[in-house]
Amino acid sequence: MKERIQKITPNFWFNTEAEEAVKHYTSIFRNSRIGRITRYGNEKNEINGGSEGGVMTIQFHLEEQEFVALNGGPQFKFTEAISLIVNCETQEEVDYYWEKLSEGGDEKAQVCGWLKDKFGVSWQIVPISLYDMLNDYDSEKSGRVMKALLQMKKININVLKQEYEG
Repeated sequence: MKERIQKITPNFWFNTEAEEAVKHYTSIFRNSRIGRITRYGNEKNEINGGSEGGVMTIQFHLEEQEFVALNGGPQFKFTEAISLIVNCETQEEVDYYWEKLSEGGDEKAQVCGWLKDKFGVSWQIVPISLYDMLNDYDSEKSGRVMKALLQMKKININVLKQEYEG
């Protein structure tokens, strides 16, 4: 049986850390798995100096979302222009993903629920309740929430709820 191919698959370009990153991410997300691994033949030496048999791409899934990681060389770096949002239901979830994904990352890049992990990938760890609070028709409520949010690194749901309720 032919495997179903996802219509749009995000691709991460790493220098040489694709396998390490994929193992890291799949260890964090409970509903995850590693799929196909493609290895370079002798052409890798010509492209970016790596060794034959080294990992070229790794397909992986996090929470039913397919991704691909590529060892493509040092030409490109991650920026904050693209980030992955992790929607969380509880403060415990926010704390868990924040701790796991920020470990070894860039502390200067931590603001308003955003963080950059040790591989340079940007993540947003967001409580689902934040969406309703920010989209409330009462602009005073949503304004207080936004003001509090802008003061935070890791999001604290209780503080946001207190600001929302006035």
